[in-house]
Amino acid sequence: MGFFKKRNVDDLGEKKRDMPEGLWTKCPSCNESLFEQALAKNLRVCTSCGYHFTIASEERIASLVDEGSFVEMDKSLDSVNALGFKGYLDKVKAYQAKTGLTEAVVTGRAVIEGIPVLVAIMDFRFLGASMGSVVGEKITRAIEAATAERKPVIVFSASGGARMHEGILSLMQMAKTSGALARHSEARLPYISVLTHPTTGGVTASFATLGDLIIAEPKCMIGFAGPRVVKETTHADLPPGFQTAEFMMKHGLVDMIVDRKDMRSTLARVLRYMGGAK
Repeated sequence: MGFFKKRNVDDLGEKKRDMPEGLWTKCPSCNESLFEQALAKNLRVCTSCGYHFTIASEERIASLVDEGSFVEMDKSLDSVNALGFKGYLDKVKAYQAKTGLTEAVVTGRAVIEGIPVLVAIMDFRFLGASMGSVVGEKITRAIEAATAERKPVIVFSASGGARMHEGILSLMQMAKTSGALARHSEARLPYISVLTHPTTGGVTASFATLGDLIIAEPKCMIGFAGPRVVKETTHADLPPGFQTAEFMMKHGLVDMIVDRKDMRSTLARVLRYMGGAK
C-alpha cells in the first residue's frame, strides 16, 4: 500500500498562461528575444545585431530635437474620399484611433542642437505611411515654411509608396513636393533626406531622393518596386544586398549610413557645415 497518491495532469489546476504580450519582441534579423523596455531605451535598435526596427514619429522626434522645441504644424489636416473609394474613410478613422495620429506624417518646427529646422517625420504605423493628398500637402507646407523662414528642412521617409485609395491625386503629390523642393533649392537652403525602413514607391521616386544630402539608416530597404517585381520584370537574378542602404551607398544613391543613436549629432554637424546654423 503506497503512502502517496499518484497525481495526474488534472491535479495541476488551470494551465499557466503564456508570457503576457508586449513584454518581449523578437528581432526579425537575428531572432533574439528582446525585452521591450530595453529595446525602447535603445531607440528600438536590436541590442544583439543592430537591426533598426521601425519607430513611431513621437519616439523619432524625442530622440532628435532639443527638449520642448518641437511645435507641430497642420495637425488638423484630414483625408477626404475624393474618388469614392469604398471603405477608405473607415480605414483612415481606424488608423487614427489605433495610432493617435491624424495622418501618416507629422510636421513641425524644431531645434536640433540649437539649430532651427523644419521637419517632416513619416510614420509607417499609419497605413504603411502611404502618401496621399494630406501627406503630400503637409510635407509641401513644411518645405514652403522652411523656404519662407530661410531654414533647413529635414524629411524622414518610411513609406510603402503612393496611396492607392487616392489614385492620381496621390501621384500628384510627387510633383507638388518636388516643386516645393526646387524652390527651396533655388533659395540656396539645405534639404536633408533621411531614408528609413522601408522607403519605396512614389516617395522614393520624388522627395526622398532629392536631398542635398541623403542619409540612410543601416540595412533599410530602399527601392521603387519590390524585389520580386523587379526580378519578374527584368528576368535577371538580383545582386546580393539589392535595395539595401549599403547597396545604394555603394552605387551612389545614398551619401551616408548613420546609426539611429548617432542621427541627432550627425544632423547637427552636417547642418553646421551646410550653413544651417544661425
